[in-house]
Amino acid sequence: MAQNWTPSSWRQKPIQQVPDYPDLAALAATEERLAKFPPLVFAGEARRLKTALANVAEGKGFLLQGGDCAESFAEHGADTIRDFFRAFLQMAVVLTFGAQQPVVKVGRIAGQFAKPRSSGIEKQGDVSLPSYRGDIINGIEFTEEARIPNPERQIMAYRQSAATLNLLRAFAMGGYANLDNVNQWMLGFVKDSPQAERYRKLADRISETMDFMKAIGITSENHANLRETDFFTSHEALLLGYEQALTRVDSTSGDWYATSGHMIWIGDRTRQPDHAHIEYCRGIKNPIGLKCGPSLTGDGLLELIDLLNPQNEAGRLTLICRFGHDKVAEHLPRLIRAVEREGKKVVWSCDPMHGNTITLNNYKTRPFERILSEVESFFQIHRAEGTHPGGIHIEMTGNDVTECTGGARALSGDDLADRYHTHCDPRLNADQALELAFLLAERMKGGRDEKRMVVNG
Repeated sequence: MAQNWTPSSWRQKPIQQVPDYPDLAALAATEERLAKFPPLVFAGEARRLKTALANVAEGKGFLLQGGDCAESFAEHGADTIRDFFRAFLQMAVVLTFGAQQPVVKVGRIAGQFAKPRSSGIEKQGDVSLPSYRGDIINGIEFTEEARIPNPERQIMAYRQSAATLNLLRAFAMGGYANLDNVNQWMLGFVKDSPQAERYRKLADRISETMDFMKAIGITSENHANLRETDFFTSHEALLLGYEQALTRVDSTSGDWYATSGHMIWIGDRTRQPDHAHIEYCRGIKNPIGLKCGPSLTGDGLLELIDLLNPQNEAGRLTLICRFGHDKVAEHLPRLIRAVEREGKKVVWSCDPMHGNTITLNNYKTRPFERILSEVESFFQIHRAEGTHPGGIHIEMTGNDVTECTGGARALSGDDLADRYHTHCDPRLNADQALELAFLLAERMKGGRDEKRMVVNG
C-alpha cells in the first residue's frame, strides 16, 4: 500500500477543477450512498488490463483507447453503444492486422462524464454562468438552474455506467465480437465511404483465414479467443468524491482499487505533484494514465512517474502525449530521453486530438490532417529514439457526426453545422476513425519492415 495514503487523503491537498456545490450536506449524502453501491468493475479485470499493458510497454502490443469526449445522459441508448462498439472493433481488427500484435482495447466509456474547463465561467452575450463540467456535475443548457452543480447527477452517472458496462460485456463475451462476424461490423453510413472497400478486402482475407482454420478443426466454438474479446473501460478521474466512493479493498490482495473503471487517467490540468489528483491516484492499484502536455518538463515527468509508479511496474503507467501537430517534435523527444535515461517502464500513447483544436465558423473542430500529422510525428520520433510507439488515444463516436474537418470525405467548415452533436469537444466519426486506423496500420507495417531490414541486413 502507498505510504501515508487513504482513499480520502486527497482531501488534505490543494485541488484544481473542482465544482462549487452549493449544498455540501447533499453532496456528502450522495457520496455516502455511492459508497454502498456495488463496484462497476473488479480488481481482477484491472489486473488483467495491467498485464496486457505490460506487454505493450515491452513492445509486444498496441493500445487502442478511444470513445466519447463526454458521455451524456440524453444520448444514452443501446444503439449508440452498439455503433461505438462496432466502430471500435473495426479499428482494432485493422490495427491488429497492421501491427501483427495484440491490440489492447480500452474505451472512453461507462464513466467519462466529468470535464475540466479552461474557464469556470461561460459567457453568452451579456449573460455569464458557471461552465458546463459534464453531465455528472451540471447540465449543458445555458440556464442558471441547469448550471448549478447537482450531486444527484452522480447517481445517474453511476446507473448509466452500470447499464453501459452490462451491454458492453454482453457484446464482448456473448458472440458479437466473433471474428466470423467481421464482415457484419460495417456501419451503414460507412458502406459508401472511401474506407468501405479497404475494410471489405481486409475482412475477406480474415474470413478466408477463418475458413482455413475451420478446415483443420480450429473454430470459434472450440477456441473462445475467436468469439470473445477483452474490452476495458476508462475515464478521467476528475470528480474525486465520486472516485473515492467507488474505491474498494480487493478481498484477494488487500489492495485498494478504483472500481469506477478499469483504467483512470489524470488530465494535463490536474497533474500537479502535490495536489489532490496525484495523491488519489498514487494509492490505487489500477493502471493509470497521465496526460503530458507542452508545459511538462523532463524532470517534472520523472517526479510524477516516481509518485505514481515507485516500483517501476510495467503496465502501471501510460503516458498520453498531447502536444499539437506543431509542437510534438519540440517536446516529445526530451520526455522520451528523460524516461529512457532513468529506465522507467511506461506505455507511450499519442493523443492527437487535444492539441489540435481550432475554431471554425464558430464551432470548435479538429482538422483531420493535423491529427494525422501529430500521429505521424509520434511514430517517427519513437523510431528515431529506438522506443515503442505503444498506443493512440482518440475522441470518437460510431455516429455519423460532422465535428472534425477533413478526412477522405473532405468535411469542410461549412459541413460542421449539419450534425454537430458533441456535448464538449469535437469527435472523429466512424468513417474518419476507420481511416485513421488504416493509416496507422500502414505505419506499423512500415515499422515492422524496417526492423526486418535491420535484422537481415
